[in-house]
Amino acid sequence: MAPSDALVRVLRGSVDLHCHSGPSPFPRELDHAEAAADAQRVEMRAILVKSHHHSTVMDLLAMRDRLADIKTAAYGGIALNSQVGGINPYAAAMALRMGGRAVWFPTFSSGRHIACHPEGDGFPTAAVPVPSARVDVTDDTGELLPEAYEVLDYVSEADALLSGGHLEPALISQVFTAAKERGVRRMIISHPDFVIGADPEQCRELVGLGAYVEHEYGMYDPEGYRKWDPRKLLDWIEKIGPEHTVLSSDLGQAGRPRPVDALLRVSAALLDLGLPETDLRRMTCVNPGFLLGLDD
Repeated sequence: MAPSDALVRVLRGSVDLHCHSGPSPFPRELDHAEAAADAQRVEMRAILVKSHHHSTVMDLLAMRDRLADIKTAAYGGIALNSQVGGINPYAAAMALRMGGRAVWFPTFSSGRHIACHPEGDGFPTAAVPVPSARVDVTDDTGELLPEAYEVLDYVSEADALLSGGHLEPALISQVFTAAKERGVRRMIISHPDFVIGADPEQCRELVGLGAYVEHEYGMYDPEGYRKWDPRKLLDWIEKIGPEHTVLSSDLGQAGRPRPVDALLRVSAALLDLGLPETDLRRMTCVNPGFLLGLDD
């Protein structure tokens, strides 16, 4: 998609906190270096690359030579699914101390995700069969696991981004409450109306803890995989406020639009619906820049 000069001006310096480039056991449209190079064409500031299966920090270190001349920076993190040992503070500490900027609590290993997608229904099929198991974050009494507190301490130490993953709203609130007590400043809940099942009131409670609400423009792209009406997204923005909202792609999967193309289409649609340019910049540039630790 060829962007207009005006749209590039609004989106210059934007940050994608949810890029699913490869490598991955799931088929991917492009790898991390290709995703960063594509983001460079609209002068994006940075991308955060996410895998459900492994730390993307090591991927990026291995791609260092390919990334060196790309102006859009690429950062990695780790999702605490079964493939890395679940709530594994050692894996989280290594990823963060090797330069990672984010820790996602369980995504497809969470009980909530498994309930929404039994047998993987409605979720991409892995090109490489990978064993998976449920990962819980609390014990039989409902208390957070000791390992969860350790992970939160490492996130605080690194001043990194903490994501609630695909946990249910009550568990995200429990995790974020503990995180705030430990000094975590950067927290995010992804796609509240997909898998998570959080309504605006629950999201406002999380915002009260210091969290941001992330919506995925891949779901609102007319060429995307859900094709939700952008008016729905605008309604969310109005209810939560652009100052607490982030727009990210959740794209990179094989057969789906490239993240940049979806960003351009959905941004144009929001502006056509009357969203102020300043609000769009806040949600695509300012807020994610803070969450990724690029700004304070």
